[in-house]
Amino acid sequence: YPVAGSGPRARCPGWPLLAGLGCTVLALYVCLQALPAPGARPRPEVTVLLWWVPFGRAGHVADCQRRFNISGCRASADRGRYREAQAVLFHHRDLIFHGLGQLPVSPPPRPPGQRWVWMNFESPSHSPRLGDLAGIFNWTMSYRSDSDIFVPYGFLRATPPAPRFSLPRKTKLVAWVISNWNERQARVKYYHQLKKYIPIDVYGAQGLALKEDNVIGTVSQYKFYLAFENSQHTDYITEKLWRNAFKSSAVPVVLGPSRSNYERFIPPDSFIHVDDFSSPRRLAIYLKFLNKNKPRYRQYFTWREKYDVHLTSFWDEQYCRVCEAVRTAGDQLKTIQNLASWFES
Repeated sequence: YPVAGSGPRARCPGWPLLAGLGCTVLALYVCLQALPAPGARPRPEVTVLLWWVPFGRAGHVADCQRRFNISGCRASADRGRYREAQAVLFHHRDLIFHGLGQLPVSPPPRPPGQRWVWMNFESPSHSPRLGDLAGIFNWTMSYRSDSDIFVPYGFLRATPPAPRFSLPRKTKLVAWVISNWNERQARVKYYHQLKKYIPIDVYGAQGLALKEDNVIGTVSQYKFYLAFENSQHTDYITEKLWRNAFKSSAVPVVLGPSRSNYERFIPPDSFIHVDDFSSPRRLAIYLKFLNKNKPRYRQYFTWREKYDVHLTSFWDEQYCRVCEAVRTAGDQLKTIQNLASWFES
């Protein structure tokens, strides 16, 4: 500052006022610069209430920001948060176990704008009493791509071009891991026919013990894996493909929905469908051919140069996806009037 009594300040009686205004303007400018841009302001937190923790298995709730880049999400099993929750999740298996009488009934039944979300990752064949659920829920969340919140068991995500994929050493031919053995299931019937023509190592309840209780570590030794679903329904493609086969670098031999349904999610040359063959014997002949033809076998892994496999994290990823859906949904509400007919179609 200039010395007192000299320079323009001493000669101008209005200087203190001008200086004060200047400092005020400068301070206001600095404060405005420190504020976040309108688009960067934190969004209001979304509360998702788990009415029942799936299968009663209490555990930690994921950090949605760190794991899935979804900010401002709070998932809680504290029913005291019911009035503030923007969405309430009801897991189908637990809903059937506890009964519809255990749904929230305090008047009014739902706060304005709150969504009730029906969550189910079993197939229709293992989802009892669907007909009792008409007119209760606002949203669906399942493996079906036409769900309000679509969360598949896994998916392929594009990656930068990678060097030639290196297959782990394969010393065995065909593996199958099965925990729920039922002679009436199509997969068990097909297995009985296929094993007549090619050796199959079966792990699980009816077979061998997994190596160090590890599916991937066990199946990685095999060239082929029987990714046979317990029932055949639209989009019902489970960890049997995504984890047991793809993560183990074994070619999946699939029995589930149609080939065209699989091709909506994975490349057509990444798997073998049982429907491609007129009989289990013809399939066995083809698998034996691939076993001897290394270049042809390797073609089933060309997709690895463009994609990697994302496995859904149960159940944290589901909770976080609900938060994301609430943010993008807007204010319009709906009610699922025909849940059974939709899910069973």
